[in-house]
Amino acid sequence: MMRPHYLLLVLSVVLLPLCTVAIGGSESLPGGWTLIEDTKDPHVVEIAQYAVSEYDRESGATLKFESVNSGETQVVSAGINYRLVVEVKDGSEKSDFQALVYEKPYKNLTSFKPFLKG
Repeated sequence: MMRPHYLLLVLSVVLLPLCTVAIGGSESLPGGWTLIEDTKDPHVVEIAQYAVSEYDRESGATLKFESVNSGETQVVSAGINYRLVVEVKDGSEKSDFQALVYEKPYKNLTSFKPFLKG
């Protein structure tokens, strides 16, 4: 028969991580991605506009920034990664791209590719 304090120990080892995730504790894990709640935040919009303009500069495209549809941040050892789904306009056509931008203290466009929903 298991002693009560051993049972309590086993339950705390099993349940504590689940409770931490349920109350949002996973957002503070180093290296984990955290949802951006306000995609209209001026800094988030600035990062997205940078991604579109840098992509245009590098590729010769003429995309125009429209909005940030969703995004996440990831704290890394020396800065922050932003993974954003950005709506752009190419002439009269609108489409979504996924941009990955590293920031600290400068910005660097790591990836910019069509976003496939699904």
